[in-house]
Amino acid sequence: MYKLVGNRATRAFRALWLLEELGVPYEHVPAAPRSEEVRAVSPLGKVPVLVVGDDVIADSTAILTYLADKHGAFTHPAGTVARAKQDAWTFRVLDEVDAVLWTAARHSFILPEDQRVPEVKESLKAEFAQNLERIAGEFTADCLAGDEPTVPDFVLAHCLGWARNAKFPDAPEVLVDYLRRLRTRPAFERAAAL
Repeated sequence: MYKLVGNRATRAFRALWLLEELGVPYEHVPAAPRSEEVRAVSPLGKVPVLVVGDDVIADSTAILTYLADKHGAFTHPAGTVARAKQDAWTFRVLDEVDAVLWTAARHSFILPEDQRVPEVKESLKAEFAQNLERIAGEFTADCLAGDEPTVPDFVLAHCLGWARNAKFPDAPEVLVDYLRRLRTRPAFERAAAL
């Protein structure tokens, strides 16, 4: 059985959602970043952390990739062009969406106050909006790498919700519709209720 450490208000939501999609048994420890519960399994104190037997996997995207590969679901097979395209979407979403939101969060409440540059958030919002416009313009199917969700969709959907909570610009309508569809999935609803 898996043990996922991290509360759903963090990137741990991505892994919770995928675990629900997979329908595999898991234990959820809704711990906050840098808490004693997190540091007990990962000295970095970052969440999420997936405990698999005696092994620990940190980083939400590493966890998603591991689970998808292990269970042969929500991913294209390794070594295929479809997987390379899926991975390209994953890296792009991490670089152009997640990283922008994370930088804004760091300058809002994560960094010590004397190291924050709140003014940077306006430029991040503009960059975020431009990046989403480009992504929306390349949408050709129901999901990023085909008609069914794969790893990058768990990341992007989470980021779109995160952006709304952080008062970032609204996503283009195609991405709003995409997020609405994904949020109606029973596994998403179960993860959101945790």
